[in-house]
Amino acid sequence: MLKSIAVFCGSQAGKNPLFVQQATLIGSYLANNGIPLVYGGGNVGLMGAIANAVMQLGGKAIGVMPTILKEREHHHTGISELHVVQDMHERKKMMYQLCDAAIILPGGAGTMDELFEMYTWNNLKIHHKPILILNTAGFYNMLIAHLHTTTEAGFMYGNWQERIQVFENAEDLISFLDSNKSYSQPE
Repeated sequence: MLKSIAVFCGSQAGKNPLFVQQATLIGSYLANNGIPLVYGGGNVGLMGAIANAVMQLGGKAIGVMPTILKEREHHHTGISELHVVQDMHERKKMMYQLCDAAIILPGGAGTMDELFEMYTWNNLKIHHKPILILNTAGFYNMLIAHLHTTTEAGFMYGNWQERIQVFENAEDLISFLDSNKSYSQPE
């Protein structure tokens, strides 16, 4: 059963208003279903949007932020818990330990780092946590094409689609979560 979900996303809102709208829908879903949010701890961008949605509906938001980013990403002072850790490696490790699944929203280099580390650990069987990409407005189309290219070129171990699921909008992702409340990947 999914007891908590990590959401990896941008500390900026992006240019398309759908990014914030979809992040807010995911946050509302988590709060309304009693699923704690584990996220980067910021109060701006998509991070702020999802945390604010969770907190406004009485949910639980757990932030994990490295010291170096505490002021840069404007740590959220209105969340349930904020863990300040030494560095990015410790942040990712703690977020992985606190979650049962991960949702990847649009974001920049940090979000890509988090996605690929989560995927690599899954591929190496360090964990078997579901990885769900929200491809809002086609944001990840080029990344998905690249994953297909690396598979076709023989650089992937197995089929990446067995480890990562892609959803085109928040409604489809939420529907998937609703119908798979006890979802977990096979070992």
